[in-house]
Amino acid sequence: MTPLVFLHGVGGGHHAWERQLPYFGGLGYPSHAWDQPGYGHSPAVDPYDLEHISASLARLIETLSDEPVALVGHSMGGLIAQETYVRHPKLVKAMALCFTSPAFANSSSEFTQQFIAARIAPLDQGKTMADIAKALMLGMRGSVSDASGLALAEQIMSSVPVETYRKAVHLLTTFDRRKELAGIRVPTLLIAGSEDKIAPPEMMERMARKIPGAECLVLHGCGHLGPMDQPDAFNAALLSFLKRHQL
Repeated sequence: MTPLVFLHGVGGGHHAWERQLPYFGGLGYPSHAWDQPGYGHSPAVDPYDLEHISASLARLIETLSDEPVALVGHSMGGLIAQETYVRHPKLVKAMALCFTSPAFANSSSEFTQQFIAARIAPLDQGKTMADIAKALMLGMRGSVSDASGLALAEQIMSSVPVETYRKAVHLLTTFDRRKELAGIRVPTLLIAGSEDKIAPPEMMERMARKIPGAECLVLHGCGHLGPMDQPDAFNAALLSFLKRHQL
């Protein structure tokens, strides 16, 4: 079975995949959830840029497996999956790009400035990561949501180091792989949430149309928290994809 490597979002960590690792591991898939550099016990990289982050993931993949893996990326993790495929294509056998996008607006755009301000300004005002998690995560859940998903998401984000969070937020604004979508040559699944305001399903459907053979599935009533919002539906969608492509 194809090894699975799960990649978390900007407010996440490997614990974000607690409802996926035992499920897929129990089905026989070698499964690993990484901590991006600076998260958990993973040392930071300098400079904290896409080249060095994807290089760290490439080294991890080579350590974990002697064959290509399927990358499952949530939000920021979906950006890292795309970046790693572009830079290290031989290491990637398939991708599941979940609640994510092919690019982030450039650092000078109004959207980006508002995004950065909403996430960084509270730190400058003396707020803690726990304060930010409580304020942000409630608006990221969907109307059909696992009761424990929001609590887990808040707990995980609260533990993200402040300096890592600052760097990761700015990292997002440097990502743009729209031109590379048409060159993706591995099975690719896109999973969206019908109530996701950060990566709206319409945008993800447009993204899927640019990737040869890509599939796009929308989880109804799901917000941006995805694997934590609707873990059973998410797992079923990913498993179906893996089986259809004999991964």
